[in-house]
Amino acid sequence: METFAACFSSVEDPRASNARRHDLLELIFVALAAVLCGAEDCTDMADFARAKLGFLQQVVKLENGPPSHDTFSRVFRLLAPEPFEAAFAKFTATFSGALKGVVAIDGKALRGAYERGRKTCPLHLVNVWAAEARLVIGQRLAPGRNEVLGAQEALALLRLEGCIVTADALHCRADTAQAILATGADYVLALKANQPTLLKQAETLISAADPAGEAIQQPASAHDRVEARAAMIVPANGITFPGIAAVARVETYCKRAGTPEPVIVRYFLLSTLLSPERMLEVARTHWTIENQLHWVLDVALLEDAARARKDNAPQNLAIIRKLALNTLRQHPAKASIKTKIKRAAWNDDFLASLLGHVR
Repeated sequence: METFAACFSSVEDPRASNARRHDLLELIFVALAAVLCGAEDCTDMADFARAKLGFLQQVVKLENGPPSHDTFSRVFRLLAPEPFEAAFAKFTATFSGALKGVVAIDGKALRGAYERGRKTCPLHLVNVWAAEARLVIGQRLAPGRNEVLGAQEALALLRLEGCIVTADALHCRADTAQAILATGADYVLALKANQPTLLKQAETLISAADPAGEAIQQPASAHDRVEARAAMIVPANGITFPGIAAVARVETYCKRAGTPEPVIVRYFLLSTLLSPERMLEVARTHWTIENQLHWVLDVALLEDAARARKDNAPQNLAIIRKLALNTLRQHPAKASIKTKIKRAAWNDDFLASLLGHVR
């Protein structure tokens, strides 16, 4: 547990000194092991600790036996999420190596994390996803559902030299662009009508460009549809925006059951002059945060169904789920996330090999 302890030892134990029957790092480690085996809440974590006590004591001391449901619940409700999220980012950086390629930012609601009578206002988090490494590298609460502020706070925890940070049009703002540049990364920000002056300038520059510079991706068939894409990039002459170097247009052509759909036209602001071919890759890669992160969290780890909603528990348990997902993804076994979870629950040797990535 040396690496794990080194990263998470800075997280302050919120319990009174006479109420610490179980070490905080051991509690976090046991919670992670439980989620790797399919635990969904604090009750499951306590049941897991009782069932696997002998196995767990080969790794951690647990001198006072297995922690109870109340212990897990109290700790995750009281634990300050900001230092916990910072420790998570630090820990991820230790085994992810030097990141490269697309880093996507997007918000996600925890749909089960609502108080009675407030189902339409669940907790909202901002996630940071390293697409090429297939790792979650950051999380932050969107305070008051303010996703922009949450994204800027998440970026402040990261160093992303050599990466390209992508985000939807909500984040096409000067302060967010500055926050991205401060990490050492470049940006590709979607541009829509919420920035009418910038959009008009981008449209004018693109329409005046030589069509011969457009890159066209050949049609490809998948999921009962045929799609083709085209991209055009031009220098951002005359546009005032932090770090801007170019503007881009990406057009998507789609047929479903042989029937053409309206062409989707998207514009982007870039802090680096990419080739049109690379722009097509970046625009497509951004959406892996939806189908390789958010979808997996909801389907394999049942995040949307989680009803933890008191105090800091939703944020902190979301970090545990992301730690588990990163661990499952890093394991070399050729199997789906759900299959790995089942193997971990059934086979102590497989669970030990998963935890080996954490220690």
